[in-house]
Amino acid sequence: MNDELIDSGRLSLTRKSQLPGTGFFYPDSLDESRTEERVAEAVDGAEAVVVADTDADGLGCVALLREVYDATLSWASFADDVSDRVDRWDEPAGGADDETEGEEEGAEHPRSTVALVGAGPYSLDESLRNVVEYAPGGIDLYVCDLCPDEYDWIADELAAAVDLAASVAWYDHHQWDAETADSVRDAGVDLEVGESDEECSTDVTLRSLDYDFDEQWTELAAVTRDHDLWEKEDPRSDDLADYAYWTDPEEYVTVVGTFGVDLPDVVAEYIDRRRVEKENLIDAAVSRAELREVGPWTVGVAYGRCSQNEVAEALREQGADAAVVVKPAGSASIRGSETFERAHEVAGRVNGGGHPRAAGCKPDIYDDMLDYANHWTTSGATTKRVILRAFEAVAEEVEAAAADGGDADAGDE
Repeated sequence: MNDELIDSGRLSLTRKSQLPGTGFFYPDSLDESRTEERVAEAVDGAEAVVVADTDADGLGCVALLREVYDATLSWASFADDVSDRVDRWDEPAGGADDETEGEEEGAEHPRSTVALVGAGPYSLDESLRNVVEYAPGGIDLYVCDLCPDEYDWIADELAAAVDLAASVAWYDHHQWDAETADSVRDAGVDLEVGESDEECSTDVTLRSLDYDFDEQWTELAAVTRDHDLWEKEDPRSDDLADYAYWTDPEEYVTVVGTFGVDLPDVVAEYIDRRRVEKENLIDAAVSRAELREVGPWTVGVAYGRCSQNEVAEALREQGADAAVVVKPAGSASIRGSETFERAHEVAGRVNGGGHPRAAGCKPDIYDDMLDYANHWTTSGATTKRVILRAFEAVAEEVEAAAADGGDADAGDE
């Protein structure tokens, strides 16, 4: 296949909004091989390893831990790369694929003795397995900003990690099933879970570590929380969230570890240039959206490669209690509000999970590439139907609880 066909950095904004990024078209086997190589390189000689989500919250935890171990990398090793990217975005044909920007092949940077192993909610078992395979014995192991849906899914990998490491600590703020939390603790893990509507994982890590952090770190946690819990009171939180999404995790951890939330000018310039395209992609997704009445709720449904939180906010301004943003890669984000706090219940019915007001899922409906082709050409019509049916099922449960005299409004206040 011609590489240009999957290089979304070359697409018009309309087509870029409708199609997944370049990484989607890489076979899983290739991704797995590259992931193993990167983990092996990262953990070689490490004294600590952090398995973390690679959003701003998870990476904030990594920055805190590198401060504790005096293992923050030098910003100078990244500064020229950022400056070069700013220059590229200033070119007439400027633009990039947001799944590869900041991760140029062959880029050489020093390695920290506190290794970062990026993971998502559905790759935690694989990440732990890679750590066990390649990390030296006696490391301090941390897991941050991740929650397993079921303990059995990670039981073997976690047991092997506990055997390998000198200590294992886990800091998170998602909603944990009590049985899963007990099982993780029984496995020998120091698990600390914060209240999901009060703390982000950076908060939990900050208060859990036995270290005298200065004000820079307290501020980092507060600003990270502002976006992660969608408080939206500090405009700097959008800068952190966008930068974490757009750049390489090592670069983000180094920048906030060096400067805190006061980002250097060249980073601010980079964010400003990328934000122009971000806003255009948001507008494209919102323009396709529709409002549907499901039980007692108005649900906004949109499709596109975009920032889901901003699209959800726009739909709420149009009167939606909940928002569904279906992505070209097949996954979807579900966002709630003060009048809808059951996003995790909806997601749980379609192969996902999360928080009452923020959840994600990927319905198990894609059997081959023709299904994906239909997904792209119909703006996710099948995925939308499946998720709306999940909303209907939750609405029926609420109605049944009300008829039985139960607390039908629990979670919607």
